[in-house]
Amino acid sequence: MPFEAPDLAPPALRQVASDFGGLYAVNALVAFIFATTGPVAIILAVASQGGLSESDLSSWLFGSFFLNGLISLAFCWIYRQPLVFFWSIPGAVLIGPALGHLSFAEVIGAYHVTGLLMLVLGASGWVRRAMHAAVMPIVMAMVAGVFLRFGLDLVYALRDDVWIAAPMVIAFLAVSALPRLARAIPPLIVALAAGAIAIAVLDRFQPGSGAIFGFAQPTLYTPVFSWRAMVELVVPLAITVLAVQNGQGFAVLGAAGHKPPVNAVTIACGAGSVISALVGAVSTCLTGPVNAIISHSGERGRQYTAGLLVGLLALGFGALAPTFTHLMLATPKAFIAALGGLAMLRVLQTAFVASFRTTHTVGALVTFIVTVANVPIFNIGAPFWGLVIGFLCSKLLEPGDFAKPRKTA
Repeated sequence: MPFEAPDLAPPALRQVASDFGGLYAVNALVAFIFATTGPVAIILAVASQGGLSESDLSSWLFGSFFLNGLISLAFCWIYRQPLVFFWSIPGAVLIGPALGHLSFAEVIGAYHVTGLLMLVLGASGWVRRAMHAAVMPIVMAMVAGVFLRFGLDLVYALRDDVWIAAPMVIAFLAVSALPRLARAIPPLIVALAAGAIAIAVLDRFQPGSGAIFGFAQPTLYTPVFSWRAMVELVVPLAITVLAVQNGQGFAVLGAAGHKPPVNAVTIACGAGSVISALVGAVSTCLTGPVNAIISHSGERGRQYTAGLLVGLLALGFGALAPTFTHLMLATPKAFIAALGGLAMLRVLQTAFVASFRTTHTVGALVTFIVTVANVPIFNIGAPFWGLVIGFLCSKLLEPGDFAKPRKTA
C-alpha cells in the first residue's frame, strides 16, 4: 500500500478536546496569520504581474485555503501530527513570468499535469528517489533567481511610496533585532500592522465600487494543455513542491520528533494540486513555516490539535476569499510589494546559502544568472532553461561534485 499506516488510530472528538489547549491555540493563530500575510501578498503580486482579474484571484485564494484546509484537517486527524498543507510559494512565483507569454488556461493545464506526476511518484513509492535525484544547489539557485524580483520590488516600494513602505521596513527590522520578541510576535505581522496604520493615517485605502463582504464563488476553469507550458512549468513546479517545499516540511517535522508519511503526503499533494487547479490555484504542498510554528513548542503528541485549528481557520478564510481579496486590492501597491518582499527575505537568504555553500557552485551560478535574465527560448520561460543549462554546465565543469553523496530530504 502506498499510504503509510498511522501509528495510532484517529482520535475521537473527546480526545481532541482533551489534547487541545491555550498554547496550541496561540501557535495555530500565529501560524495562520503568517500564512495570510506575506504568502498572500506574494499571490497578489504574482496575480497583478500576470494580469489576472479580481475574480481569478479570489478563486485562487479559495482553492489555496479552503481545499488545502480540508486536506490539512484530514491528515492532522488521521496521523495525529501537525501536517498542514497550503500552496507552493516558489510555484506561485514561477507563474508570474509565465503569464507574460502563456494564457492562464495553459498554466492551469500545467498544474493538472504536475499533480498527476506527483500522484504517480507517491503511489509508486519513487518519490524518495526523485527527491534525491534533484541537485539541490542548482534547484535553489533557480528559486533564488525567481525570488530575487520580490527583493527588488521591496526597494522599488521604498523609492516610489516611502511613507507606506518605510514604516513597514522599520517595524520589521525593529522586531527582528529583538529575538525574544520576534519569537512571540512574527516581524511580518508587525510590519503588516505598521503598513495598515500608515494607510489609515494617509487615507490611502481605496475599496472602489461593489460590496466588500462576500462569500466565495469559485470559478471552474477549463485547462488547456500546451507543450510549451508543460515543458516550462511541470518539472520546475514538481521540483519546488517535492524537493523544496515538502523537503523543508519533512525536515522541520523530523527535527520536532515526528515521522511524516512521505508517500501519503506526496499523493495528497498530487490529488490536491489536481483538484485546486480546477479553481485556478497553484500546486498543493506540505508547508514548512506553518508546520514549524505549530510544532516548535508543547507536547509532541498534542501538536496535531494546532494543525486542526489552522485547517479550520483556512476553511473560513477560503470561504470569505472575495472579502479578503477586495480588502487587499484596495491597499496601495507599495503595501503589497513591501509585505511580499519582507516575507521573501529569509527565504531568499536560505536559497542563496543552499545554492553556493558547498557543491555545484558553478552550475548554481549559471542557473541563477539565466533565471534572473528572464529570457525565454522557444517561448519556454527562463526558470526551466536555468535548470537545464546550469545542470549541463555543472556536469561539464564540476563532474566530481556528482560523485559526492547528497543529502536526501
